[in-house]
Formats: sequence, C-alpha cells, structure tokens
Amino acid sequence: MNKVLIPALFLFLIFLQSCSPALDAGEVNLDNWKADRYGCKGLRMQDLEKFRAIKNEFLGADNQSIIKTFGRPDRVELVDKSQSFFFYFLEPSEACEGVEKEKEPLRVLFRMNAISKVSEITITNLNP
Repeated sequence: MNKVLIPALFLFLIFLQSCSPALDAGEVNLDNWKADRYGCKGLRMQDLEKFRAIKNEFLGADNQSIIKTFGRPDRVELVDKSQSFFFYFLEPSEACEGVEKEKEPLRVLFRMNAISKVSEITITNLNP
C-alpha cells in the first residue's frame, strides 16, 4: 500500500506546485509588458513608476508565477546552483534591431533563490 501511496503523493505535490497562478500586477499593463520583448518598443518604460510602486509585492513568488504574469524573461542567468536571475529589459537592449550599445539598458532583475522563489527585485542598469 505504501509503495503506491508515496509516489501518488509526490505526483500530487508536483501538480500543486505547477499550478502557480498569475500575480496581481496592479495598474501595470501586462499586455504591453509581454509584447515588448527586450524593451525594443519602449512599452515597459511607460509603466516604470507603477511597477516601482508594487515591485516588492512579488517577493516570495515562485518563478512560474512570474512567467505567467510578465511573460517569458528576456534573459535568464544562472549564477550558481543556489540562485538565478530573470531579466526584463525596460529600455532597448542589444537584441533590438538598430540599437547600438552606448550604455547598459535599464532592466528589472528578479533574483531567484535555490527553491525558485523571488528573493530580490531590482531596477538597474548593472548586471548581477
């Protein structure tokens, strides 16, 4: 009996974790956010102050909720086994056509800890 119950419980827990809901982003226009890959269109910059006001509400959210809310990150960087970063560019990045790299573009960094939960959110021009 236990040989069947333990794997079933394990699968149920995985299922529950995979059902992460999208988060409430307040007045941030998520359609514009998702449509502005690499910040090429400048749509994300329109909501910078709205995002800045609510950014700390995303602390503790899991990575799947962030993806469901803001769309696929522009870049994911694995720093070591215990942390990674999701990049969302606010200003046009080097991936945009016709953009010459004069300075590092403004971006939102979601730092994920070892259990894929947001531990820090930063709006910066610097790389982690």
